[in-house]
Amino acid sequence: MKIKTTTIGAFPKPSCTPIGDWFPKIDDSDAKGAGKGLLQRWNISDYEQQIKTAADSAEPLFLQAIEEIILDQIQSGVDIPTDGEVRRENYIYYQCRQIDGIDFQTITRKQVRSGAFEAKLPTITGPLQLRKAVLGTDYSSAKQFTSNPVKITIPGPMTIADSIADEFYNDEKKLCNDLSNVLNQEILLLAKAGCNHIQVDEPVFARKPDKALSYGIESLERCFAGVPKEICRTVHACCGYPNALDSENYLKAPPESYFHLAPAIDDSSINAFSIEDAHRPNNLKLLELFKNTTIIMGLVDVAKSSVEEVEQIQERIRHSLHHIDRERLVAAPDCGLGLLDRNLAKSKLKNLCTAARNS
Repeated sequence: MKIKTTTIGAFPKPSCTPIGDWFPKIDDSDAKGAGKGLLQRWNISDYEQQIKTAADSAEPLFLQAIEEIILDQIQSGVDIPTDGEVRRENYIYYQCRQIDGIDFQTITRKQVRSGAFEAKLPTITGPLQLRKAVLGTDYSSAKQFTSNPVKITIPGPMTIADSIADEFYNDEKKLCNDLSNVLNQEILLLAKAGCNHIQVDEPVFARKPDKALSYGIESLERCFAGVPKEICRTVHACCGYPNALDSENYLKAPPESYFHLAPAIDDSSINAFSIEDAHRPNNLKLLELFKNTTIIMGLVDVAKSSVEEVEQIQERIRHSLHHIDRERLVAAPDCGLGLLDRNLAKSKLKNLCTAARNS
């Protein structure tokens, strides 16, 4: 049985894309603390004019970009591609802009990702309600370019809550519950559009495992409530991006977080759990804690310009198969590929897919 391959979400945007890349390709070597790269990634004002400009008239350019991204992945050998999140000016804010109660005119400064950096964030000023569902259209746009299944990603409740300021709920669990209900509406419509691979991204799980266990997994169950059984419910929990490509010693989530989360994830309705392993290899006994859940294993580093050799990836796959059934292992990058340029992304994916195909 061939080990399947997938990507996680973000892909380098083709030059035709009307919205700029939220992973700026800049020299960040002199940055300190949060770094220019991270702050630019979260700068709301940088995107306002782009969003206004990229109205319906830009649709042909979006479709061209999506087609290129899908073909890049398929030609590299990926079994389950994503749309590359090409329409998103910022992965989290793209979703937040569709939710009433999140005010992009009221800006609050806040520490983000357990103090990894500080940013100016949109603010919750009222009860949350879905204003417009968008992911079904994103799925249909991508699916027309491939016969392969296409995965669509959505930021999770805890990650959204950590990425915006709250001046209304003052109760993080209540906030996450309401966010879950809003996201559930989006996810149900995405499923109705035909998407069989839906991924909720919760990188904050790895940074705050106690809160994830207290109410985060419950929030995930709310997100997927009513989703048909045939749909693969995936959760991605990476450990954090650096300021820029090839940065060293950037702040990551604790390595033991996955061990804390594993039993509860395995007891949940989640079908697949996506972890990173390339940047910081795990103790592979972790895999033995998952008795039912498929593990999407990050086997190439998305923050390094060096390309992993096929043999290197194969060796990690072989070691992993000592701890998990072959049919429950999927090969992937650690996280989204947005920090890379397209040629580098394709090179990493080709080696990943070759290794998976021959393992």
